[in-house]
Amino acid sequence: MAKDLPMATTKLILKVEKENKKGKIPLFLRIIQDRKPSYISLGVYLKQSEWNEEEKKVKKSHPNSTRLNAYIAKKVAEAEAKMVELQTKQKRPSGKKIKTEIMGGAAVNFFDFTKAHQEAIEKAGHINMAKRIKSIQEKLKTYLGHENLFLTDIDVEFLVKFNDYLAGSLQNKTNTITSNMKLIRRMLNDAIRQGKMNRNDYPFYSYRLKNEPTQRDYLAEDELLAIEKLALEPGSRLAEVRDMYVFSAYAGGIRVSDLLMLRWKNFDGERQHFKVLKTGKELHIKLPEKALEILNKYQTAESKPDSLIFSLLRSNIDFDNPKQVTGAISSATAQINERLKIIAGKAEVEKKISFHTARHTFATRALRKGIRIEYVSKLLGHATIKETQVYAKIVDEELDVAMEVFNEKKPVAKKRTVKKSGSSKKPVRNLRKPK
Repeated sequence: MAKDLPMATTKLILKVEKENKKGKIPLFLRIIQDRKPSYISLGVYLKQSEWNEEEKKVKKSHPNSTRLNAYIAKKVAEAEAKMVELQTKQKRPSGKKIKTEIMGGAAVNFFDFTKAHQEAIEKAGHINMAKRIKSIQEKLKTYLGHENLFLTDIDVEFLVKFNDYLAGSLQNKTNTITSNMKLIRRMLNDAIRQGKMNRNDYPFYSYRLKNEPTQRDYLAEDELLAIEKLALEPGSRLAEVRDMYVFSAYAGGIRVSDLLMLRWKNFDGERQHFKVLKTGKELHIKLPEKALEILNKYQTAESKPDSLIFSLLRSNIDFDNPKQVTGAISSATAQINERLKIIAGKAEVEKKISFHTARHTFATRALRKGIRIEYVSKLLGHATIKETQVYAKIVDEELDVAMEVFNEKKPVAKKRTVKKSGSSKKPVRNLRKPK
């Protein structure tokens, strides 16, 4: 009978021959059935000096030793329980069958799934999103201490504990944590769409994301005018950065990444037509006179349709290489923001401005001037009007402050006494009622 059969045995093994470039060795659970070994990766990578071979435990000197040892013990216990279950049900389950059952059959590893997704979107040219996915992978691996995280392991309890780790150990702010969680949520949604995860296992039905309101810095009319009128050497980098900033503040709050890539073929003499790098959305914006004046300064007889309108990107970029383009934009943006600090100082604008404040400036100015919020949302390229409502709130707060003028306490005028006797009595005017 099944109970008389020899039980399969397990042992934890560091496979030294699989040492990676970082000098870390993968930990496996070895199962021997009928003298045939099968190996299950636990997703744990250790230096040989971090493993106590005699006790089969991670040494206490490892920063994640407690969590790792608990995880390893849990996996060994689960494996042994599954082996007993199979041994009871079947006469002689094979080592391969035991391994498949222990690993959960078609269970999908989160890191394998997200790595494939990361590589796909990187190939498609979405470099920044690929970097964000890689960043959350690294945070999760550091938190877990291993790389064995199945999609179904990500439940509400897991998210709560990971949230605490981000806030405590990494000192991440609320909005940074939410950004990380949104990325995990996006990956799980993709997994559900691809049939790799059951919707019933989706944790974000119960786990709620938190947001803290962020400060949206923008320029008031007089501050923008001070920067516009600032005397700078024509043709200098400072002058070009200033012109780009003012152009954005008038031309729909175009992002610096899109402005750096804007070519003359994107301009038809009246409108700019371009695809937003961040979202891939097509935008068509009629330019006001101020923006047209700035473009006229930069258009010359040598300007060709494929020429960049502004010249702050490196000239040796391979525009067919998304990584190069993303790196060049990042470098140029950093330089632009440094020059904006100088410009603000020269214009005596006390606010700390970056190029993105031109976008905020456009949005608040547009709403103040009466442009409907739906139109402002489209001009900014927002996916939903909810993104634009933060600017409407800013304008409403300004109106609230403006209305405080009625609360100003002024000295009460003394009542004039009218004498009843004598010719000095002044005639009373006939006041007309307002029409």
